[in-house]
Amino acid sequence: MFRLDHKTAIVTGGGSGIGKAIATLFAHQGATVYILDLDEKNAIQLAEDLTKAGSTVYFRKCDVSQQAEVKQVVDSIAAAGSIDILINNAGVSHIGTAESTSEADFDRLLRVNVKGMYNMLHCVIPHMKKSGGSIINMASIAALVGIPDRFAYSMSKGAVIGMTLSVAKDYLSYNIRCNSISPARVHTPFVDGFLQKNYPGREQEMFDKLSKTQPIGRMGKPEEIASLALYLCSNEASFITGCDYPIDGGFTKLNN
Repeated sequence: MFRLDHKTAIVTGGGSGIGKAIATLFAHQGATVYILDLDEKNAIQLAEDLTKAGSTVYFRKCDVSQQAEVKQVVDSIAAAGSIDILINNAGVSHIGTAESTSEADFDRLLRVNVKGMYNMLHCVIPHMKKSGGSIINMASIAALVGIPDRFAYSMSKGAVIGMTLSVAKDYLSYNIRCNSISPARVHTPFVDGFLQKNYPGREQEMFDKLSKTQPIGRMGKPEEIASLALYLCSNEASFITGCDYPIDGGFTKLNN
């Protein structure tokens, strides 16, 4: 079950965090994986490590916010065969209210989290229409519940869920499934960097505090998000489309 043999997957932001975990798991499950990222060092190292372990993994440097660049990369991948899976994972975060969010930061969130996801959909779907496929858009529980100081980020992830529903509806006849995943806090290098920058000397204290905001008592692991993505992209999930999946340790339903 859950094998991805003979399938080609694109994972944006696949060089670290959740994207890295997804790229790694998909490669182990037999997919040919293309990692798209701006972080060349980590992504190249991951591709090399997975290739040495016997998988077929490639790196393509790509700024998802630039449509011409995305099209060139996607078309080159499609020229080698089908594109069966798209993991729309690349994104950036931001802390701020409607008052404190600058226009530049708001535009940055739109450019990467919204336009970047649209660019990938716009360029991949024409190729995927030939034989069907599965798309996962990475959303967030910030789109589902009110979270302090996440105005622009919540806005961008709400747009992700809207795009997911639209794509799922529009491409039913092409056997293209589109779902989204909404994680709560997941322990990634981004979290460690955030704590070091904003709470120097108090990293462990704040890590414990943030962990306990999930009713389950801890942050999620990137590998746990990857496992859900694997299921949704596998043949075993062929009856699932147009759904958002919170994976949040009880955050959206059990916090009182």
